[in-house]
Order: sequence, then structure tokens, then C-alpha cells
Amino acid sequence: MQRAERVAVDIPMPSRNFAATRRMLLTVLAVSILFPLTCLAGYGYFDYQRRIADSNDMIDRLARVAEEQAAKVLDLNQQMGARIVELLGNEDDAQIRAHESALHNRLQEIGGDFPQVSSIFLLGVNGALLVSSRAYPAPEMSTRQGDDFATAKAMRPEPYFSLPIYGPISQTNVFNTLMGRSGADGQFLGVVSVALRSDYFSRFYRDLTGGDASLAMGLYRQDGNLLVRYPAWPAGAKPSAASQFAQALRDRQLFGHIRLKSTVDGVERLLAFRRVGDYPLYVMSAYATSSIGAAWRQHFMMIAALTAVPCVAIWLLVMYSLRQLEAERRAWERWQGEVAMRLSAEASSRQLQRMGALGNLVANVAHDFNNLLMVVSANVELARLKRFNNLEKEMLAVERATSTAEALTRRLLSVARKQPLKQEPVDLAHWLPAAAPLINAALGDNVELALNMVDQVWPVLTDPTDLEFAIMNLAVNARDAMPRGGRFVIRCQNNRLVGSDTLLPDGEYVLIACTDDGEGMPEAVLRRAFEPLFTTKLRGSGTGLGLAQVLAVCEQAGGTARIDSVPGSGTTVRMYLPRYRERQKPQDVPASAFKRVMPASTGMVLLVEDNEDVAAGVMAVLETFGCEVRHEPTADQALDVLKGGGQFELVLSDIQMPGKMNGIDLAERVRSAYPAQKIALMTGYADELERARRLGVAILAKPFNIDELHALVVCEP
Repeated sequence: MQRAERVAVDIPMPSRNFAATRRMLLTVLAVSILFPLTCLAGYGYFDYQRRIADSNDMIDRLARVAEEQAAKVLDLNQQMGARIVELLGNEDDAQIRAHESALHNRLQEIGGDFPQVSSIFLLGVNGALLVSSRAYPAPEMSTRQGDDFATAKAMRPEPYFSLPIYGPISQTNVFNTLMGRSGADGQFLGVVSVALRSDYFSRFYRDLTGGDASLAMGLYRQDGNLLVRYPAWPAGAKPSAASQFAQALRDRQLFGHIRLKSTVDGVERLLAFRRVGDYPLYVMSAYATSSIGAAWRQHFMMIAALTAVPCVAIWLLVMYSLRQLEAERRAWERWQGEVAMRLSAEASSRQLQRMGALGNLVANVAHDFNNLLMVVSANVELARLKRFNNLEKEMLAVERATSTAEALTRRLLSVARKQPLKQEPVDLAHWLPAAAPLINAALGDNVELALNMVDQVWPVLTDPTDLEFAIMNLAVNARDAMPRGGRFVIRCQNNRLVGSDTLLPDGEYVLIACTDDGEGMPEAVLRRAFEPLFTTKLRGSGTGLGLAQVLAVCEQAGGTARIDSVPGSGTTVRMYLPRYRERQKPQDVPASAFKRVMPASTGMVLLVEDNEDVAAGVMAVLETFGCEVRHEPTADQALDVLKGGGQFELVLSDIQMPGKMNGIDLAERVRSAYPAQKIALMTGYADELERARRLGVAILAKPFNIDELHALVVCEP
């Protein structure tokens, strides 16, 4: 006993600096509070400034559209006024009154078809109403004492725009465009006036803003007086003539942005204005800053709430760690009083515990590491569903590498005629122009793309992705054949082949001809152009799969491809695709005809997949849809589960699997025994695919995306 105590005393006691650990935890707590607050404040500031900039851009675009509309209307008015002035010539009041009826009809012809024109009328030298397009004979009216008449007389021949009035003849709100007439010797002959409907502009502004109450648009005179506004001001409201906006108009600024608070409703707005051509008019668009602030606050509170969740978790964890640290410190002090007496007796026990703990640690790390490796591929798609969560750059790098491998595999399988096709009807009249930007990008800046399509091109049945690959391959070949630039022409037309040299059956085909004016091919190269892996490009510049893939796409669709080339003149590749005629869908078989009817949906999915990694990934995706998944590694075991009374919403099976049955055999057994059971197949290999299609089951071609799987499985959680 004394020897054991001496051994214990000779062993140095371990030390723990609880104070340093406590300081570190408090530092972590402070950083976890200050750092998120700083980031939130910075994000909030820059997000608000971005929203202000976006709002300024929006109202500037609205002002540009309104300015173009107003300019067109006023240009048309000026043309109508000039036409009427030319029609009247030097006629005085008496001469005009003498043929009032003819002028009335003529004014109706000139302005009657334009929705913005309320009426056109002629005023005499003394302001008396001579002719009106709205009424015949013209009522007795005079504007001699009006400021508008006097101003129009003084400004002739420049147009003058009146303030808004309620037209006594048209019975609607208008503002007038007045043009003074002058005789050959310069004497004043009267005024031509075109009354424009205020509600024409209001309706346009309402449609332009989409009825958004936060947006306002208006048409102003250069002196700051309002002609039209949407939404209209309350009756009797009068904007301040001393505002910054009114001052900018009087200074004849061509355009600008202003932030001001309205003197009518007290609302602060961002305002953009532009002058309407050379006319003394301005258009205005404004956006309430309160709406910007409300949208910003809503978004900021959501971001703050999302940020607070991990922060609160960290704070709780730190507080819990501080409490545990204090309890550990007290336990540590008690333990130090006893450890000297127990060191000798527990030496061997501690060694065994260390070895056991190390073994458990290694096993756990290996297990967890294998789990992480297993779920990487599935989690790429899951991460996309969760919008990457600030890992978009890294996940996109993984996705790009995966997409590159998938594309190369797809091309190799396509050339070998083993690519599972996803054929669907393709309307080339719409599909080909939509693909033009990608083709242009493949051609580069030096090659011009031209599309030549006949009307009513027939639809075809093909894999649109493979067809896009084929045309892109031809575009890349054309670019390489025209290093100094040229033209790449795609012609699309309907053809009826009868006894042609293409070895195709007689019938209706769509011809897609791709022509370049490049270097062309010699005869020896032309004979081998469709051979897989044959290429004339430098090592590393081509795979030799491009034209082989073009031929494969056409033949898998039931057509073929041909090449014509002349050295020095160019190359034409012709792709023949059969015309697609939609077949009538078979009538649904009544439920009473089924051998056995499955019970109602249970929300369960039976996954049949021999590759454990693939199975784990698909299971994870299915579970995100809210489905419960049961996994069986072989078709034989899956059939046993169904025979045992298993009830599933969907049976999802791979085609190639070990065992007595493959996926197609399983589908045939299920269709025979359980006609109402929904089943789908997965494959990356096209063998026996026609046999699978005859069953009428859905087929997912690997690698399939999550949307295709989601279209099959819509389970309630």
C-alpha cells in the first residue's frame, strides 16, 4: 500500500486551465453576437441601396416609355394640325363659315379614328367657334377673352397646350393643343385646336404601372402645371409650384431624378422625369419610398430570422458549455484529491480503456467517412433543392464535373446506339429558333448564323437533347472549317421521298440541312466522315464522335444523314427525320377487367436497386418528397415482398440487376399479377428498351434529374 502511494505521488498530475477555457468561450459568445450583427447591418444597408437603385431604374424605364408614347401622340397631333392649316390656306372667317358642312366632315375624317382625339375645332380671328368635328352646325361659343386663345395667337405657329378642362361639347376631360394660323402677309387668321382626351393617357399609365398603388405617372407642362396624372389627385388638390420638381421643369432640364415629399398627400417618392421631344411638356414617373422600405424590411426580417436560428443555437451551446465547464472544474478539484491514491491500481485499466476508446474512435470515423462518401452524389441534387445554402460555388463545381462526365457518356452511348432515348414530339418551327442563341455561341463571333424555314414545318419524334447535340456538333465543325469567318445556314423544309438514294422507306420526312462555306472535305475524308473516333483535327482538339453522333440521332429517330462536300466551297449535312403523326391514345381499361386491384395508395415506394450507393441517393431524394421508401437489392426479393402483401404507391426498379429476374421481368410479373400497380424503370443502358416500352411503363434514363422523378412520385408526407 505504501509502495502504491509512492508511485502515485511520483507521477505528475495533469493540469487544466479552466480560466483560459472560460475566456475562450466568452470570446466565442461575444464574436457570435457582434459578427452576425455587423454582417446583418452591412447587408441591410447595401440591400436597401440596391433596392433604391433598382427602383430608380424602373421609374426611369417607365418615364422613357411614357415619353415615347406622348411624343408619338403629339407628333401625330402636329401633323393633323399642319394638315388642317394647309387645307384652310388663307381663308378668313367668312370663307370658312361658307363651307362649314364640308369642313365638319373633313375634320371628322382627319381625327375620328384616333382614340386620343376628342374633337378638332377651328376658332376665328375673334375667338369665335367656326367649325367643330363634334357638332354641326357649330354652337355659338367664343374664347376671345381666354388666356389660351391669346397665348396661341402670340406663339403662332408653335403649338400651345392648355390646362385641363371639361369639354362642353365632348362632355369629357380634355386638354387642347392650339396652333395659330397666319396669312401670307403674316396677319392672324385664327386657331386650329385639337382636344386630347385625358383618360386616354390615364388608361395608358394605368396599364403601364399594372395598377400598382405605389407607382404614379403624369404629364406636365413646362411651367409645372399638371395635365394628366394617374392616379389622379383628390379634387381641389394643387401641387406646390415651388417644389424641386417644378423648378427643374422651369429650368428646362431634359431629364433627371428627384427624391421629394409630396405637398398634396405627404408621401415621399422617387421621381424620374423626361422632356417630350421638342415640346414644352414633361412626363413623370414616381415610386413611393414607403413601398421600397416595406419590401426591404420584410426581406431583412426574414434574413435576420434565418440568421438568428444558428446564432441562438451557438449562444445556447456556449452557455451550456460554460455551465458544464463550471461543473467540470468542481469535479476536477474533487478528483485531484483522489487521483494520487488510484493511479497505481488503475494503470492497467486505463491502458485498456485507451485502447478501447481508440478502437471505437477509428471505427466511428471510418463509418462516418464511408457514410459521407456514399451520400455526396445524392446530396448534390438535394443541395440544389435547398438552394445551395451559401455553397452554390462549390456545389456547381461538382455539378459541372458531373455534367461533363455525363455528356461524354451520353455521346459514347449515343454513338453505340445504347443511349436510352427520351423521345418526344418536337415542333421545329418553335424549337429551332429557341436553340439559335446556343448555336450562335458555338459558332463564335466570326461566323454568321442564318435560319431558313418554310411555313408549317411538320413535327418530328426525337430526343430534343440529342438533336441539340447534333446541331451543336455541326456548328462547331463549321466554325473550325471557317477560321476567317463565313456563314452557317440551317434550312428546314418538308420532303416526300419516293425511291430516293437515302435507302429510307418512301414517305414524309423533315429535312434539316446545315451548310457552311468553309474549306470542305476531300473525297477520302468524306467517305470516313461518319466513322466513330475518326477525326482530322489535331490531337486533343476533337474526339471523332461529332458526326457519328449526328448519324446515330437520325437513325434512332427512324431517319438518316447524308454529307455533300466540295473542297474549297463548303459542306452540307442533311438530316432526314420522319414526320410525326400523333396517335390516338388507347382507351382506359375498366377496373373490373383487372385480375387483381391494388388497395388505395399507402404513400410507400418500393425501390429495387442492387447498387447500394445509388439506392441511398435515390432514397434520400424520395424522402425529400415526403415518401416512405423500402429498398430491396434484387427483383426476386422485391417480387417476394409484393407477394407477401406489400402495398406501395410506386415500384421503382433498375433494369440491369443480379438474380433470376431483371427489372423488365419484374415489371411483366407485376403487370400480370397487379394491373393497377404503378411501376417505373430506371436504366442507363438501352438493351431491351423496346421490350420495356411495350409494357407501357414509365422509363427514367440515367442520369435522370429530380424533376422527372418528382413527376412520377407525388406522395403526401
